[in-house]
Amino acid sequence: MPTELPYAADAEVSLSYDELEVLRLQYQKELSQAHVSIQTKFNYAWGLVKSPMREHQVEGVRLLQDIYRSEPTRRRECLYYLALGHYKMSNYEEAKKFNSLLLEKEPTNLQAQSLGSLIEQRVTRDGYIGMAIAGGAAAIGTILLASLVRRAARK
Repeated sequence: MPTELPYAADAEVSLSYDELEVLRLQYQKELSQAHVSIQTKFNYAWGLVKSPMREHQVEGVRLLQDIYRSEPTRRRECLYYLALGHYKMSNYEEAKKFNSLLLEKEPTNLQAQSLGSLIEQRVTRDGYIGMAIAGGAAAIGTILLASLVRRAARK
């Protein structure tokens, strides 16, 4: 079943400042009128999640969570962008959770499959980095301990 949504790799591209500003101004205008449409809120959240700035991503995820809770008909759309937002913030377990929920509903969703691969690659990479740091720390600790033992043996 084809999807109209972009592949996960396309999600790495941010909106320009001007594009995000258009969405923000529309959101602020409706907020000042005491009624923000779900579409405006979703569009702004989508733009924020795509941003390279963490504070934008956090706000985008918060808005998407509000939509997810209050608008059952928009949950599918929210699942992907919630997963993407958490992925971009390095919250990989949350990203996996939301992406898995989407894949349960749509197992052939290529976008979710693509994002799932990106999440797994990042988890693996971060795992290797963690092991390298731990290994380096252990090596330094061993060198320091050996140095202390040699000094103690000389005295």
